[in-house]
Amino acid sequence: MRARRAGRRRTEPGSYFVIVFAGLRRFAFSWIVLCLVAALAAARPAAALETLARQAILVEEATGAVLLEKNADELMAPSSMSKLMTVYMVFERLAEGTLALDDTFLVSEKAWRKSGSKMFVEVGKRVTVEDLLRGIIVQSGNDACIVVAEGLSGSEEAFAAEMTERGREIGLRASVFKNSSGWPEEGHVMTARDLAWLAHRTIRDFPQYYHYYAETSFTYNGIRQGNRNPLLYRDMGADGLKTGHTVAAGHGLVASSERDGRRLILVINGLEGPNARLREAERLLDYGYRAFGTYALFENGATVTDADVWLGDAPTVPLVIENDLAVTLLRAARRKMEVKVVFEGPVPAPIARGEPIAKLVVSAPGTAPIEVPLVAGADVGKLSMFRRLGAAIGYLVWGSESP
Repeated sequence: MRARRAGRRRTEPGSYFVIVFAGLRRFAFSWIVLCLVAALAAARPAAALETLARQAILVEEATGAVLLEKNADELMAPSSMSKLMTVYMVFERLAEGTLALDDTFLVSEKAWRKSGSKMFVEVGKRVTVEDLLRGIIVQSGNDACIVVAEGLSGSEEAFAAEMTERGREIGLRASVFKNSSGWPEEGHVMTARDLAWLAHRTIRDFPQYYHYYAETSFTYNGIRQGNRNPLLYRDMGADGLKTGHTVAAGHGLVASSERDGRRLILVINGLEGPNARLREAERLLDYGYRAFGTYALFENGATVTDADVWLGDAPTVPLVIENDLAVTLLRAARRKMEVKVVFEGPVPAPIARGEPIAKLVVSAPGTAPIEVPLVAGADVGKLSMFRRLGAAIGYLVWGSESP
């Protein structure tokens, strides 16, 4: 990698430096997300592909880059897609060890009587947590959701309040839950962006349980039901997550697929029918894989460049990135990508290792700039009084700091 300094260099403190990198090479990439929350909120699609969905968002899961969006922050009825949060609450307790897959919950009359999609639990019977998870994920059972809610929180209303509170804590900025199943109810709302973030959190937080979302069928009480996610039956790398439908909201889908090491998350809602939902999901995912690429720039702990030091016991200090950095761009825009390091220099000593000094700015046509802090990679002490005096004299005589 080569670097060049832009602008006239001055050696006294307070000078403004921009270091522009050219000839970027590929680095090993370990798929660690960097600033994904910010990226989901701020990144904008580089191309405006039309979609029939009322609300939509397509996200590169590893980098958080938004490849396409339409009304992604619009409040909408999420229907059964909000079951993702119900399942998340169960997964969390399983991971904590406060719940086990073979624990059982009692089926209440309220759960048994619930209409809509059903797991067909029987009132007064006990059902294992694992069966209830499959009943929610595969069969979209409203009855199973109520059993879980009552078993964990005593009532569905209390569980819904906990869902809303926990959702805020994990980054769901606009979601409000009024029930555990997504049954139409005033005030039960989510956004496409929140659903995409919830899918990301589910995949990242619970890899040991995520496989349930890929199951294509489940049999309970002698009744076999197929998973309603149509992408699972296509050869396109899909492994989750959840469909939804109500008359008011239309047909929706939260989907994730992985191809050649890249995972995309798609949320669409407001389609007219299941066939339109399937066609649109396939089309948008294919677009994401075809039009965009993800490129590794720097590894965690890599020295991006060195900054000159003013009156320090070392002439320079390494500027280090603290996380792996990769960017997702339109393939056609990669050649025009620009990477800059911006800081005021020389940096006055003393400098503590880990101290923020500069920022790395990555920009490309049609993509919102990405800014990442760079920190000092080493401690740099201050020169002694005698050496500082010598450096000052050298500056007055020669216009630069003495060695």
